[in-house]
Amino acid sequence: MNRSKFSSTLVTAAIGIAMLAAPTLASAQTILKPADTEKLLPPRVFYRGQSASTQLRNSTGVKFDDGFYVLASLVDTSGYSTSVAAKYQAYFIAEVPIAIGGQKLPAGVYGIGFIAGNQFAVTDIGAHDVLTVTSTTDNDIKRPMPLQILPDAANGFRLYAGRQYVVFQR
Repeated sequence: MNRSKFSSTLVTAAIGIAMLAAPTLASAQTILKPADTEKLLPPRVFYRGQSASTQLRNSTGVKFDDGFYVLASLVDTSGYSTSVAAKYQAYFIAEVPIAIGGQKLPAGVYGIGFIAGNQFAVTDIGAHDVLTVTSTTDNDIKRPMPLQILPDAANGFRLYAGRQYVVFQR
């Protein structure tokens, strides 16, 4: 084998090995715990004409490899009407467009909630419906938390409230 053909073969092999060793999309992203999100989320948020306290101990998020975030925190909805509180359980910030349950959601600030009938609702900060998707129950989850994000096998993430979840991805 001549020197240039050997070099070419070596470069091709090195590229192949580098591609196999490269991190997957999900592994290059970081799932955030409450201690991480406490530095990012405010203690109070505005939604539907009122200010509500965030429950930073019940917060989560994802930091993407390019530095953008998706963040969520449960909120104290005691001052809201029953109809608003039913859909507004958490404050949700998406710095980039994402898809939730296959539906596109533009970057923005939203209220979210897992509602009756295995539904997940996203509302804007004026409490207007943005989208609703079907949620799934995970009876196999070992330690359900009030709010958490876990990886999904399809290179996305699962946003959980207890055992209920929806899948989202960038």
